[in-house]
Formats: sequence, structure tokens, C-alpha cells
Amino acid sequence: MNMLKKSIIFVFVLMIYGNLSFAQRWGYVDTKAILEKIPEYKAAEQEVDQISQKWQKELEQMYANIEKMYQKYEAEKVLLTADVQRKREDEIINEEKKAKEFQKKKFGYEGELFKLREEKVKPIQDRLFKAIEDLSKEKRIDFMLDKSGAVTVLYFNPEYDMTQAVLKKMGIN
Repeated sequence: MNMLKKSIIFVFVLMIYGNLSFAQRWGYVDTKAILEKIPEYKAAEQEVDQISQKWQKELEQMYANIEKMYQKYEAEKVLLTADVQRKREDEIINEEKKAKEFQKKKFGYEGELFKLREEKVKPIQDRLFKAIEDLSKEKRIDFMLDKSGAVTVLYFNPEYDMTQAVLKKMGIN
């Protein structure tokens, strides 16, 4: 009898929990599609990409110069005195350090590229997330998924696609 009571209580709890979980409302948006329709975002991304490419070319040039220095050193090494060899090695090592410092300063965590992206792109993303939050509250949606990222979903009911509603909320056609 005790086991029967436990089973009945367990089924009852499952039924209540199941009913509560069905009461949750879900929606999804495609943030990538939304961001692509925001002209300021495109311009900001393009600006960040251009600066990143410029810095990348500078870095590649630095490493190409280091490679030339090393090749020249290797070709002349047998003719150089020990002091001159050490001096050349130090020059090459110093240039490598400069290149690594440049790379860290521009591309590292909290580097200039990170800060530039924060300055140019993040305010637009924040505006998007605020619109999503406001829309979710208005429509009483409990969970909003982003279908543009790594979320793999096999089926979406188009009724719950909130992409156009977020665009409208942001004043974008």
C-alpha cells in the first residue's frame, strides 16, 4: 500500500509539473538576419573589419621582415664573429618580441580590436537585445531562442518567429 501511495503521488506531481511546463511560451528570432538589416551595424562591422585587416597586414609585414633578417643572418653566420652573431640574434629576438607585443596589443583579449568592437558594435547589439526583451515581455513569451547561432532545432512553427516583430520594434523595415 505504501508503494502504491508513492506511485500515485509521483504521477500526480508529474501531471502538475507537465501542465506547468506547457504553460510556458516560446519564441525565436534570427539575430543575424536582424543585424544584417541595420545599416549602422553593417557600417560598424565593415569599419572594424577594415581596421583588423590593416593591422593583420602590418603584423604579416613584421614577420616577413623577421624572416628576412633570419635568412640573412643564417647566410652570413659563418663569416661573423661571436659578438656580431649574438648581436644579430638579439636583434631578431627583439623584433619577434615587438611583433608579439603588437599582436597582443591589437588582437589580444582586451586589445584594441576588442575595444573597437565594443565601441562600434556592442551598442547596436544592446539595442537589439533590449528590443527582444521588451517584445518578449509584451507578448508574454517565457523563452526566446536565437536560431542564427549554434542552436540546432529541427522544426520551428512560423507562428513563433519573432524576427519581423523585433525589426518592427526597432523601427526597421
